[in-house]
Amino acid sequence: MASIAEILAANPIVSAPMAGVTDRAWREIVHEMGAGLVYTEMLSDMALCYGNEKTFGMLNIEGEAGPLAVQLCGSSPEYMGKAAAIIEQEAAKFGSVVLLDINMGCPAPKIVKNGEGSRLMTQPELAERIVDAVVKAVSLPVSVKMRLGWDNDSKNVLDMARRVVNCGAALVTVHGRTRQQFYAGEADWEPIAEVAAELKKMSVPVVGNGDITSVAVGRKRMAESGCAGLMIGRAMMGNPWLIRDLVRDFVGLPALPKPTNDEVLQMALRHLYRQVELRDEYTAVRLMRTHLPFYIKGIPGAAAMRGRINQLDTAAEVEAALREFLI
Repeated sequence: MASIAEILAANPIVSAPMAGVTDRAWREIVHEMGAGLVYTEMLSDMALCYGNEKTFGMLNIEGEAGPLAVQLCGSSPEYMGKAAAIIEQEAAKFGSVVLLDINMGCPAPKIVKNGEGSRLMTQPELAERIVDAVVKAVSLPVSVKMRLGWDNDSKNVLDMARRVVNCGAALVTVHGRTRQQFYAGEADWEPIAEVAAELKKMSVPVVGNGDITSVAVGRKRMAESGCAGLMIGRAMMGNPWLIRDLVRDFVGLPALPKPTNDEVLQMALRHLYRQVELRDEYTAVRLMRTHLPFYIKGIPGAAAMRGRINQLDTAAEVEAALREFLI
């Protein structure tokens, strides 16, 4: 199996873990668009340890192309280690998982309330114990995704990066905002570059994350940050072509035209009906209410169309509405 550094050297474009977004249907799309590494949604350590059916369903990767990274979230070294071992055991059946990622960046209130996600940035000793426990529990490489710190007065990303690497992390991903920023303002890439320079001395790659919204921005961030990879998050929602375009730029291929309305329609319908195949129509239609507004964003009348979609109950109704709007 190729190392994480080798995977990123071959293709540094990474799709981010996003709760409620990066399920199997979406991962299949970004894989086909050429992403070099694709992350799952974050999985709860406690849910895995207690055999939660829904959480195990999120590990539905049979037949799915790799390389995949599975993200794990929790605050207990004991449960994180046990959950990591469960993930590795499940993943070994399929061979597509190459990385197990620890979430130390999620800013959601319900996550930090439990001492998880970006709350761990305020507890470096606990974070060290968690990384140590996970590294010892699995043979897969372990990575950590983190933010710059909790707030502007406690930006400790460089110290945290050193700590997790000293505990065995093979990769660090940094989102260029603090927890208190959530997703407001602009991502700060200077601290990301500092982490990349520091961890380069330790032969550990760094992936940068935050506001990669175009090929031009991606090229600039890759050149100036010293990162081994770029993680694309919100900007790929409704626009998986951004992944394609970044990958093409990396290998020196010319840019392709912006997708037409018909291409957007076909991608949105493919996404919708794949969700129906993987779940059930009722659930799929409601899940797509998150995605479909992004497919039509920027088109005149999109706001009214979003309201209309939110009132529809069947895939056929959604398809008819999209066809009327986009064609």
